[in-house]
Amino acid sequence: METNQKCGDGLTGTQKETALRDLIQRTGYHIHQENGQRRYGGPPPGWEGPPPERGSEIFVGKLPRDLFEDELVPLCEKFGKIYEVRMMMDFNGNNRGYAFVTFSTKQEAKNAMKQLNNYEIRNGRLLGVCASVDNCRLFVGGIPKTKKREEILAEMKKVTDGVMDVIVYPSAADKTKNRGFAFVEYESHRAAAMARRKLLPGRIQLWGHPIAVDWAEPEVEVDEDTMATVKILYVRNLMLPTTEETIEKEFNSIKPGAVERVKKIRDYAFVHFSQREDAINAMNALNGKVIDGSPIEVTLAKPVDKDSYVRYTRGTGGRGGTVLQGDYAYTVGQMYDPSTAYLGAPIFYAPHAYAAIPNQLRFPSTKGHISTRGLVHSPSVRGAAGVRGLGGRGYLAYAGVGRGCATYQLKTDKRPDDKLYDLLPGMELTPMNPVTLKPQGIKHAPQILEDICQKNNWGQPVYQLHSAIGPDQRQLFLYKVTIPALATQYPNINPFTPAKLCASMDEAKLHAAEHTLQILGVQTEGADASAAAAVAAAFPGM
Repeated sequence: METNQKCGDGLTGTQKETALRDLIQRTGYHIHQENGQRRYGGPPPGWEGPPPERGSEIFVGKLPRDLFEDELVPLCEKFGKIYEVRMMMDFNGNNRGYAFVTFSTKQEAKNAMKQLNNYEIRNGRLLGVCASVDNCRLFVGGIPKTKKREEILAEMKKVTDGVMDVIVYPSAADKTKNRGFAFVEYESHRAAAMARRKLLPGRIQLWGHPIAVDWAEPEVEVDEDTMATVKILYVRNLMLPTTEETIEKEFNSIKPGAVERVKKIRDYAFVHFSQREDAINAMNALNGKVIDGSPIEVTLAKPVDKDSYVRYTRGTGGRGGTVLQGDYAYTVGQMYDPSTAYLGAPIFYAPHAYAAIPNQLRFPSTKGHISTRGLVHSPSVRGAAGVRGLGGRGYLAYAGVGRGCATYQLKTDKRPDDKLYDLLPGMELTPMNPVTLKPQGIKHAPQILEDICQKNNWGQPVYQLHSAIGPDQRQLFLYKVTIPALATQYPNINPFTPAKLCASMDEAKLHAAEHTLQILGVQTEGADASAAAAVAAAFPGM
């Protein structure tokens, strides 16, 4: 481990000002502050041409709060020419613990990332450094399934600026329809952020339908050396009846015996080859080929380290987009497989919905300060524009919940014919508009949840309705619950997603509210035994 030669705890205010002036005089860069961040350079003196390519920016976390450009810039200069440093600032003039550094090339950024991660910037203070994700993609749900890609693209260009592309996935059951959502690509992260703000629920409707908008999961970055060894193809847009034998026959038609094995999952598959050259030839020959009436898309699968992938995607607050299957990641629409995923979060191994809940979440009996050090012990988590280190244990302030506090006795009003349905592998959840379905009344659990959120200034709970077709072809419902204050501060908790589907909308909303209350530690009458056990395991001592 390397150590910075400077062993002090920083300079005084006057010394800092002098050091910053000396830095500006030495480098010729300018420093200016805007929108809660301080920019050094961007562009630097004498820079001509466009900004550096995407991938040239790194995230530097775990910064001492009194560290500024006079210490960070000389450290980063060792690895290449700095285009820009963006340091996030608070109202007291200290940094927020992290900054973004853009180099002139991707290679310089990669070298800096390798050398500076776990670098001891001061005594006992280790930096957390990784690649920054300049997310330019939004998830837009609630789109009518009959709309084509061209129609969605035109509509998004009407209501937002900077739209570059729209990704639409066909329904697994009916390729003439979309899945009720799309991914919208923007020209920059700023354009995507402005569009997300403009499209917040209740502000804009598309074709008369309310929409749900959030950040899409960043695509998994895999280095070129690793991709150069891949011998597995990812095939999507297959028909449900298409068999592994049919796929193997098609891909072996390019070179007999080249395919080692095929693994099909719903409407996508992995095709394993013994030689990379055969995989490349098959990809070039069969991409776009029609199999069983559906044009397929063929790409190289992306190898990814599972631990790195979890760190890469957790806490983005985003929606579907990338799935981890075995040792490979691939792009797909929203789907659910209990063996590899939990709903409402990046898709990596987690056997049930409660895996999303931190193990060390405590609810003090009185409302107090929410620690800025983070919620749980965790590796770095990635946000919309980069990675944020969570640091050590923190506490979620919450009045009236937990041991020694008042207990809510919740009447569930469940009827004998009400039944919960398991969320089975391969079920397609479709965002829906609850206004289009006949409501059957308001239950007690949503009222109590709303009351708790109001008392704690968490904002109104937001219910997002989804549906799936059950084994008996019956339409089933599930609500995801987002609590605004918790979603912004602790995105890896939200949305609260139950693991059961219901036969009616009202029952689904009631069950979702009960599930959320249980996760928050509120005792409910008639709580599901397995859910209660999971909560007890997730929150020891409550």
